[in-house]
Amino acid sequence: MKLGAVRIFVHSLVAAQAFYEETLGLPRVAGGSAFGYCVFEMDGPGDAQLVIEAVSLDAPLEDRELVGRFTGVSFTVPDVSALHAALTERGVKFTDPPERQPWGGVLATFLDPSGNELQIVEMPGAT
Repeated sequence: MKLGAVRIFVHSLVAAQAFYEETLGLPRVAGGSAFGYCVFEMDGPGDAQLVIEAVSLDAPLEDRELVGRFTGVSFTVPDVSALHAALTERGVKFTDPPERQPWGGVLATFLDPSGNELQIVEMPGAT
């Protein structure tokens, strides 16, 4: 099996599209606010995609509960500290500064405009 896509649910697709495309710099390959979803390419053609989907404020509770939570999504980067500084300058909110983990990597958790938690991670021996 190969991972094809990861879905994250948001309240405002306009804000999410700007965040993921402009702030994080992910290339959008499909969708847009008019469609209710956006698809972003993660590494290159054929690799997993990030799908951002809108959930309206009047949607059923079980759908609204998908927004603003820990997603389990981690972006592997070569230097967490440098990216943390750059994203902080762009207004990205982090829950904590980068922290070395017991397994040797460095991890930092940040929030998207809907309060979803995502992480950047530097694997051991990456720098």
